[in-house]
Amino acid sequence: MKTEISANWSHAILVCKKCQKRAKASFGPEGTPSLSKALKRRLPGGKGRKARLGVLEVPCVDICPKKGVVLIDTRHPDSWRIVREDADIDRLAEELAT
Repeated sequence: MKTEISANWSHAILVCKKCQKRAKASFGPEGTPSLSKALKRRLPGGKGRKARLGVLEVPCVDICPKKGVVLIDTRHPDSWRIVREDADIDRLAEELAT
């Protein structure tokens, strides 16, 4: 049995699942209710563990901003982002992919 599985990820984007649910917001021009799904559609490089980077929903991170979703880029764990409903998802995806 394998004890290790490889992935092609250079980094991961962690999105607070509870914030997504509480915000009741829609992201992007098509109005996707989930920030993680909106980002996955825009980020290049495949899906699953074969993608260039991973987008994961995580349990509550205890920030709970009003009308926003907490996002953590694992390359910069000391700087967390709060993404509002009116955020430019295309620009955000571009920043996270580079």
